[in-house]
Amino acid sequence: MESNFIHDIIDKDLEEGKYTHEITTRFPPEPNGYLHIGHCKSICLNFGTAKKYGGKCNLRYDDTNPVNEDDEFVGSIEEDVKWLGFSWDNLNKASNYFDKMYECAVQLIKLGKAYICEYSADQIRETRGTLTEPGKNSPWRDRSVEENLAIFEDMKNGKYADGERVLRAKIDMASPNMNMRDPVIYRVMHVTHQNTGDKWCIYPMYDFAHPLEDAIEGITHSLCTLEFEDHRPFYNWVLESLGWKEAPQQIEFAKLNLTNTIMSKRNIKKLVLEGNAEGWDDPRLCTIAGMRRRGYTPAALRNFCDAIGVAKANSLIDMSQLEVFVRDDLNGKVDNKMVVLKPLKLIIDNYPEGQIEMLPIENNPADENSGVREIPFGRELYVEQDDFMEVPAKKYFRLFPGNEVRLKNAYFVTCNSIVKDEAGNVTELHCTYDPDTKSGTPGADARKVKGTIHWVEASTAVDLPVRQYGYLAYPNEETGKNEFDPASREDLVVKGEPGLKDANPGERFQFFRNGYYICDTVLSKPGAPVFNQIVGLKSSWKK
Repeated sequence: MESNFIHDIIDKDLEEGKYTHEITTRFPPEPNGYLHIGHCKSICLNFGTAKKYGGKCNLRYDDTNPVNEDDEFVGSIEEDVKWLGFSWDNLNKASNYFDKMYECAVQLIKLGKAYICEYSADQIRETRGTLTEPGKNSPWRDRSVEENLAIFEDMKNGKYADGERVLRAKIDMASPNMNMRDPVIYRVMHVTHQNTGDKWCIYPMYDFAHPLEDAIEGITHSLCTLEFEDHRPFYNWVLESLGWKEAPQQIEFAKLNLTNTIMSKRNIKKLVLEGNAEGWDDPRLCTIAGMRRRGYTPAALRNFCDAIGVAKANSLIDMSQLEVFVRDDLNGKVDNKMVVLKPLKLIIDNYPEGQIEMLPIENNPADENSGVREIPFGRELYVEQDDFMEVPAKKYFRLFPGNEVRLKNAYFVTCNSIVKDEAGNVTELHCTYDPDTKSGTPGADARKVKGTIHWVEASTAVDLPVRQYGYLAYPNEETGKNEFDPASREDLVVKGEPGLKDANPGERFQFFRNGYYICDTVLSKPGAPVFNQIVGLKSSWKK
């Protein structure tokens, strides 16, 4: 893993002997949704940093808010981390530390650094002040330690309704940092927790739990995204107030933001609930599950995250840059197949009727050990609609009346005439072929043509459902925010060479001249595969 400013900090800490134990990081997702590409960057950074320094990285579930958390998300998180190629040293849950967190809250009360407040959430918000005006002290800010301890015990024992009492840190209501204006650190929530059951009816706030979780686990460097920068003073305040030795240090880095997609769990969940996405693993989504189903590879995502680096300022990365890494990882690694996405019938008038010959074709020209297969060729074929123009554009070298092209691994054909339907659409091309131009035979290349196109034999072609993908979202011109594009998926039934009907779920191919595709792992059945477009063959991204 390449060095970055975080590693420079760690190098300095090691040089100064700041920690007596090994470098330890953590990846701490909240199990309230599926992970996305932004989490992928954090996974690569945390696990990669631990590996670089011969340390440890924990997977920890920040399950301090039981309302939105679910075991389904827990399973998906573990699957995603493993699929990306990482393994954790310890699997932890914030909820396993609830007893210790409660003890720490009691300790703060005894130190005169926390108090029970009876304000509602709205009243706390109204009295917090603004960026230019200080907040107002709670009327209960100076309760006695004994009274605060007694009420906190009553809160724990279920004597108060949700929102009726909170425990607040006692810091400074005039602090220029809003996060230091007596933040709430415990609230009443009568909710069953998926791990602790009904043991607790009070739960710690994330900003209070976060530094304690890190400290309990011996985390040396707590790597967070930039939105936590303003929370760092409170992170440090908690640990300093409790006198924690060898306290972890929080370091912030820039989030990964991609164009033409929707990143936040909340907005992804909305797409799923409203039926605009077929699930958290919809191949258009930037969830790790969606990208896995789309056909992206773990290596491509890791290489992408390494290449964009770790910065201190947020930036926007073009989606096409990610596609470069996907394409580069697949290039030369998968077999080529003949598939026509938008079929147009081509009839070779001078080819013997009823004759089918088998033509050899390399499975993967980039891999000399991939072997050769045979595909059928006959009088009637399908070619791409885009490979014909009745009135050709300048420098168009494919089929048009009077022009000759090579059919991939087959013969030269010349377009002689066309058939149209009542609406004026071209439905058939009539051609002649030159039998002396069969690929691989002596003299076949005596003449040259500028265009080579692919094809499938009509009588043996199999119909294959294919899902073509555009970008999930585009920025609204007025708001600048990305909005879902309902036209981001196009369902086709294409014509493919016969062997594709036996494709296995998860198997990837290059459809010659069209792009990379994967046999869908959800919709495919034995003998009835469904294909997802992974990425096109050409990139629009420029360095």
